[in-house]
Amino acid sequence: MAFDGIVTKAITSELQQLIGGRIDKVYEPDKNTILIGFYLNGSNYALNISTNSQNYRLHLTTHPKPNPKTALNFCMLLRKNLIGLRIKNIIATNLERVVTIEFEGFDDIDDIITKKLIIELMGRHCNIILVDENNIIIDSLRHIYSSTNELTRDIIPHVKYIYPSTNKLNFLEVSNFNDFSLKLNLDFNKTLVNNLPMYISNVFNGISKSFINNIINKLEIDISSNLNTNILETIYNYINDIIMCSNSLALGFDIIKDSNGNIKDYVLTKKKSTKPFSLNFFVDDYYFNKESSEELKIYRNSISKLILSTLKKYKKRLFNINEKLKECDNMDTYKLYGELITANLYRIQNSNTDKLQLENYYDNNSIITIPLDKRYSPSHNAKLFFKKYNKLKNALSIVGEQKQETLKDLDYIESVIYELEACSTIDDITNIFEEISESSVFKEKTDKYKEKKNPKIKKSKLTKNKNVNFNPIKYKIENYTFLVGRNNTENDYLTLKYAKKTDLWFHTKDIHGSHCILVLNNGPLPDNDILVKCAEIAAYHSKAKNSSNVPVDICQVKFVKKPNGSKPGMVIYKNNKTINVNPKNS
Repeated sequence: MAFDGIVTKAITSELQQLIGGRIDKVYEPDKNTILIGFYLNGSNYALNISTNSQNYRLHLTTHPKPNPKTALNFCMLLRKNLIGLRIKNIIATNLERVVTIEFEGFDDIDDIITKKLIIELMGRHCNIILVDENNIIIDSLRHIYSSTNELTRDIIPHVKYIYPSTNKLNFLEVSNFNDFSLKLNLDFNKTLVNNLPMYISNVFNGISKSFINNIINKLEIDISSNLNTNILETIYNYINDIIMCSNSLALGFDIIKDSNGNIKDYVLTKKKSTKPFSLNFFVDDYYFNKESSEELKIYRNSISKLILSTLKKYKKRLFNINEKLKECDNMDTYKLYGELITANLYRIQNSNTDKLQLENYYDNNSIITIPLDKRYSPSHNAKLFFKKYNKLKNALSIVGEQKQETLKDLDYIESVIYELEACSTIDDITNIFEEISESSVFKEKTDKYKEKKNPKIKKSKLTKNKNVNFNPIKYKIENYTFLVGRNNTENDYLTLKYAKKTDLWFHTKDIHGSHCILVLNNGPLPDNDILVKCAEIAAYHSKAKNSSNVPVDICQVKFVKKPNGSKPGMVIYKNNKTINVNPKNS
């Protein structure tokens, strides 16, 4: 559900237990986020304030964020004004998405000072505003001028702060269901249940459409039927119970999952556990996973676009090569034409013509029609046929080599596409970008990407130190360790540097996948059941993981070699055996 006024009130209610905490840190990881660290009763806490227009929120957090080397101006201002002060009060007015944090402390001459941090969580109008004891704005995260904005107030330094106004009704002023129904003023004959969430959200402040939708789904209300008083009263009672719970720290949540079992949303309910700050930390994890997923998707799509563009380029190159090879198929015909014309020059009239009919002494003197360029004599046409034959003959060897190189490049590109699809973290994608940045296949595209996007990509070269920047996927199979590479660079390192010569190497046969190593530590060979289990895992970490019968090659690492100049992840091997497995059993 959206971070509406009900969630804001509930979060603020939990935060009341933190009153008295002393501010000791302020960070601004990005232009939309402020992190305030404070100390209370021997513990450190971090308050996350996000003004992102899509994921605005306020809650305690346990997820650290990278900070810029140089603090931004608003962060420096908050440090100057807030560090050393204590939280005096945390106030959420009614169901407004506006939270006021009051601070109190002493100045340099031990006079009591008061500051307020006003957090407005209003979509694209989100803001964080620091005011003094007289509500005069000291500064804000975003400066807003009423003359250039739809808001009717200025948010700039040295101006008195004015709380935002709204035309919506306050649900807290509703005394009972009859009052609620009267203020809604619904026409039961025209309003359907699926129109109700938007209607309630437009009438009452702080109640989001998604919250009402989740209530309807949770209570299994039939959205296809017409609205009636019983349905409306059920929804009112649920809303009223949630708001009453939020005042007594009795609020909890029910998780809503999609068909794949992933957390899709949540709906507030009565608390089912006594764990402190449960809603705060649930919201923290929920939005952290949501933003991580969104960031991963955006980053993956941008790199995928780059790779697919390169793939399209090489497929076009292969098409042109194949067209050239098709033309080479006719080179012997041009040679035949030249030879027949030359052999019959003594009997051919020396005049320009568009064709000749001659006896083909290679085919029992059958008559063959030879097309000519009418602009030239028959003897000159013969020279042109020989020239074209020699040109295609030379092209055949060159283009043949080009085709082999292009096929290798295409195979490498497709292996990178598989790796990208298997990525589950930003670091995995960054490692792939590092890999392709060093490849001549992608150099042109990656250079342009760096200039355009300027991503903060840190180099993490694999070294001979087995404990540095090397984190393959690990499986424990009885007493054995089974390692799986996550990308081509790591595959090379895992197979050619990390693994011992006597370890076993696994890879799907003629199918893109990860290099896998069964660590034996010079011990005996495992039994067949373990080999099958390892092969199933290797098949699962391949492009054929959804198949039911996948061939997997197994050999000792000493029989795996990397040809000079070959692409990352490309190896040759011998003395292998192949077993067929079902990756779905892994």
